[in-house]
Amino acid sequence: KDVLSIPYLKKTTFTGSYEGMRFRLARVSHEEETCLEVAAWEGPYGWDVTPEEKKKTVWMEFSEEGIEKAVAWLNEVWQKDEKRYRQAKENW
Repeated sequence: KDVLSIPYLKKTTFTGSYEGMRFRLARVSHEEETCLEVAAWEGPYGWDVTPEEKKKTVWMEFSEEGIEKAVAWLNEVWQKDEKRYRQAKENW
């Protein structure tokens, strides 16, 4: 909470990683609406060089509530595949 804000995401994307899982939050147009695109993928590579088929992507409402849902979704993705992400980190 209070890490990301709508004004921040209006200006740039937010990327990060946690224990082998990379993630990205960005303001995008999706189906003619401004949305928050949330993606997670196995590292070590960044967004630009990771094939689309290796990314898990969802779209949320571009709002504070959308950011909260995005964080919850990222936590679910991590918990579901924790072992795989940790293994990926060991192989970097």
